[in-house]
Amino acid sequence: MARNKKLGILTGGGDVPGLNPAMKAVVETAIDSGWDVLGIRRGWGGLLHCNTESPQARKNLFVNLTKTAVRTIDRTGGTFLHTSRTNPQRVRASDVPDFLEGTGRLAETEEGVEVFDFTPHILNVLEFLEIDALIPIGGDDTLSFAARLHQEGFPVVAIPKTMDNDVYGTDYCIGFSTAVTRSVEFITSLRTPSGSHERIAIVELFGRNSGETSLIAAYLADVDRAIISEVPFDVRKLSLLLVQDKYNNPSNYAIMTISEGAHEVGGDLVHYAGDEDAYGHKKLGGIGAVLGEKLKELTNENIIYQQLGYLMRSGAPDSLDRMVAVSYGLLAMDLVAQGRSGRMVALRDGVYTHVPLSRVVSGVKRVDVDEMYDREQYRPKIADMLGKPMFLY
Repeated sequence: MARNKKLGILTGGGDVPGLNPAMKAVVETAIDSGWDVLGIRRGWGGLLHCNTESPQARKNLFVNLTKTAVRTIDRTGGTFLHTSRTNPQRVRASDVPDFLEGTGRLAETEEGVEVFDFTPHILNVLEFLEIDALIPIGGDDTLSFAARLHQEGFPVVAIPKTMDNDVYGTDYCIGFSTAVTRSVEFITSLRTPSGSHERIAIVELFGRNSGETSLIAAYLADVDRAIISEVPFDVRKLSLLLVQDKYNNPSNYAIMTISEGAHEVGGDLVHYAGDEDAYGHKKLGGIGAVLGEKLKELTNENIIYQQLGYLMRSGAPDSLDRMVAVSYGLLAMDLVAQGRSGRMVALRDGVYTHVPLSRVVSGVKRVDVDEMYDREQYRPKIADMLGKPMFLY
């Protein structure tokens, strides 16, 4: 008797609200279509650390997914499969599992550190597990390796997620709406102490390459100024604007947002100490604190600095992220059942569709500054509302 086809599913990169509803939709649709589903824990890390000769080492890396297993997962945020930032085609020597030492192909040497490519191992593990197709859910980093697997001939259909909404090729990524919703809520709450203490408040939000989260949150929360990743800022000019905003406010305070990837004119990005991750990124953060010190020096005003950080990705998804997550899950499984590969589900002009997975690595998604931002005043400004999509992006 022929076995059922088997689908693998994983989540990679930072967690966002909406991952669990997407996986539930995939699993239920797959089972109804006659597929078995294997959940891969810890993203690409689960496959990298799979020793096909050690059942004991494998038992915590995979889970058979049934309708019962996923029945309630959509009620919480995060990812019940857990996640990692592992990149199997760029593994540092210090991160190579013991059983794989000496087997990887040297991909490159970065500042004296050897980086190895274990793509052949990943393909061997997928064959060992009898996985016929894979649905990875992730941002542009996670999906860049999904594109590599497709190039190697393995069937892959991807689902985009990221709070920054910066995956190239789609107008919307799972997690973005909830991140904006959380941000607006916290910004609104921060007005109370800002006004009570008559201070200038700086709210730092996620956004490495794209300032869309900061821009949309600022637009909806009606903050005084918003600094985004795409437009370098002049701190002296910004200080004058904020002092004027504070003076014009009957409650005598001002409030602004700033993307973690923002930088001053002629300045550099602000990083935390530590090594780059497996995708070559240093962890950003702290630009708001740096800005706060400079503003205090320039204005002699007291500053409130609030970095929302992981609070933006915490908790259950809002209704929009639930809707998109479920819809992406259904569409992704439909494509798998049709035998399609090398595709990423997407929203384009408000319509569910799919695009070549290779598009993820073919460009960088940024805010359309001319259409949505005032460079001189450092605030959101919609150039022409007529014809804009419902959610502006």
